[in-house]
Amino acid sequence: MAIYLDHAATTPLDPRVREVMLPYLTDFFGNPSSIHRFGREVRQAIDRARMQVADALQADPSRIVFTSGGTEADNLAIIGVAAWYKEQGKNHVITSQIEHHAVLDACKYLEREGFQVTYLPVDSQGMIRLADLQQAITPQTSLISIMYGNNEVGTIQPIQEIGEIARSKGVLFHTDAVQAFGMEEINVEQLPVDLMTVSAHKINGPKGVGALYFSKNVHLLPRVFGGAQEKRRRPGTENVPGIVGFGKAAEIAKAERTQHREHMWHLRKRFLDELTAQGVSFVVNGHPDLTLPHICNISFPGMETETLLINFDLEGIACSSSSACTSGTLTVSHVLKAMRLPEERTRSAVRFSFGKGNTELEMEQAAEKTAKIIRRLTTS
Repeated sequence: MAIYLDHAATTPLDPRVREVMLPYLTDFFGNPSSIHRFGREVRQAIDRARMQVADALQADPSRIVFTSGGTEADNLAIIGVAAWYKEQGKNHVITSQIEHHAVLDACKYLEREGFQVTYLPVDSQGMIRLADLQQAITPQTSLISIMYGNNEVGTIQPIQEIGEIARSKGVLFHTDAVQAFGMEEINVEQLPVDLMTVSAHKINGPKGVGALYFSKNVHLLPRVFGGAQEKRRRPGTENVPGIVGFGKAAEIAKAERTQHREHMWHLRKRFLDELTAQGVSFVVNGHPDLTLPHICNISFPGMETETLLINFDLEGIACSSSSACTSGTLTVSHVLKAMRLPEERTRSAVRFSFGKGNTELEMEQAAEKTAKIIRRLTTS
């Protein structure tokens, strides 16, 4: 029996989400920009989904822009803000070395366009240093982009403190909260955050849809042109079934967050306890306490990541080495490199990530199969 432990890459669609999406693949087909009844019906569904996503973030619905996913939302936030403020004489952006490539590649693009980008280092647990951030800010800094919780090791950054520093300096703060959304309690009215990225397929919603929250004091230039949709911030005919599904997934995530979070902590502890009971030698990467409960990055000293992943797959366990956007390359994770971990840990790291549908029995079976694989590789 296969065991899916790669929920940080994507999650299965919740049946309740699929149910609300289906009518918008068949009966309700109108263009939401049309003024006739067919269009108005669909427009109302988008408005309802916008309210659901906004409610999950405690945000004003008018501050939510739907996108094709977290990657586009990150690009809109970073490049859109940087482009606007360049016209105001500011051309400096700050991020960290462990961001998702949606952020890092957007920053690399800005550098090619003449912007200055500072990539903050992290400690061995994946945490930035607030002193480094304060020192990096200059009069030309327009934006700070630091992820909420890391997608590879789970480390949660000091978002409150980062935001307070940013506001004290008059700098906008963006956070990629794709992994934290649905797991951490988020209230953008209280957090000192100006822009936030979220995505549907990490919370048991559909792929191909995300959103960017931005506060009233944010100015940004769109990255796409050609229509009035999303108040011209993200034109193009909307992905209606995806947006409807995202709304329902966000509603469910908010309602079930506490229970889901507790279940993730329980599964994580059970898996680690079972590995120990099986006599497996391992090290957990990331912060021991300030971490997303569903992400567990483990190094198996003496092993090789690629060999482990092949064997896990043969044993029916789905896991990964890093972000789903880069894991196909099987290169050493840029996150682990930035944490400056010993080579025996970076070259033997595997990310297990838990989600809805996982059980205690699966944790026991996964640990048993892990021990079996380690013994086989050790004696071969």
